[in-house]
Amino acid sequence: MKLNQRLKSLIVAVAALAIPMTALAAPAPIVIKFSHVVANETPKGQAANYFKKLAEERTKGRVKIEVYPNSQLFKDKEEMEALQMGSVQMLAPSLAKFAPLGLKEFELFDLPFIFDDYADLHKVTQGPVGAKLLKKLETRGLIGLGYWDNGFKVMSANKPLRNPADMRGQKMRIQSSKVLDSQMRSVGAIPQVLAFSEVYQALQTGVVDGTENPPSNLYTQKMHEVQKYVTISNHGYLGYAVLVNKKFWMGLPADIRAALESAMKDATNYANSVAKKDNDLAMAGVKKSGKSQIITLTAQEKAAWRKAMDKTHQDNMGRIGADTVKEVYSATGYKP
Repeated sequence: MKLNQRLKSLIVAVAALAIPMTALAAPAPIVIKFSHVVANETPKGQAANYFKKLAEERTKGRVKIEVYPNSQLFKDKEEMEALQMGSVQMLAPSLAKFAPLGLKEFELFDLPFIFDDYADLHKVTQGPVGAKLLKKLETRGLIGLGYWDNGFKVMSANKPLRNPADMRGQKMRIQSSKVLDSQMRSVGAIPQVLAFSEVYQALQTGVVDGTENPPSNLYTQKMHEVQKYVTISNHGYLGYAVLVNKKFWMGLPADIRAALESAMKDATNYANSVAKKDNDLAMAGVKKSGKSQIITLTAQEKAAWRKAMDKTHQDNMGRIGADTVKEVYSATGYKP
């Protein structure tokens, strides 16, 4: 009997010690999968990794950000559905990808020559128009945390593209955007929608003749190695909206969410600060490679491109929303 009592006392003592040990065990970190389709060296790739660093520091390890670049998890057409289904928690898709969600207003960013420079652009992305557009994402189960710049686009091909007439009959890769389709058709090109991860091979094999991209995308994907000419047109803008799954985001503890919002704010400033610099460096890299001949348009040549593509604005007013487009015109001073 005494032995049984001693055993019971020992069991009670061990159990008493085990409770605080269990309480002290650190919970598993919250994992956020951040998927994107470009290289780590691009502005978006760098910003995603910077966000990871800040987020993990500011949550003191309670959150783990897993970044998957270069379409490792999902390609262009797959990633938005994956986010809505919760297969990933965070994306930074290009602004051309929101029309399939029924949010055609985002295609205003695809209108050619609508922004003269980053200052014009930021009047929209950092102003009321940009905020209003992000708010619309909530109706699709998503939350927009901010806009990240990539840059202004150049054109590449295996023939010189100096004037709009040079585009006639060229099969040009575009993102899935009715506005970009319209833009290419306005100068006689044949638009071809392809996933970003497939573009290099398509250029190499002649499936498409050319493409439009910010220099950082062109250079990091080595597209310039299979294109004889690059025209510095700066005719369009490519940028991203950083998105999270709304249900996942609202289910996070408030202090975690606040820390992540703080990290995202600083990562956004970082992304936008490196975009122009990295694109300039990428363009220098293309030139140094000697693989592509660089064509710099004169003011007169650029005016001809703008005039030829201006029809794109008129043709897509109804699609994007005339009021939205006019708000952008008002903010930037664009005169059609």
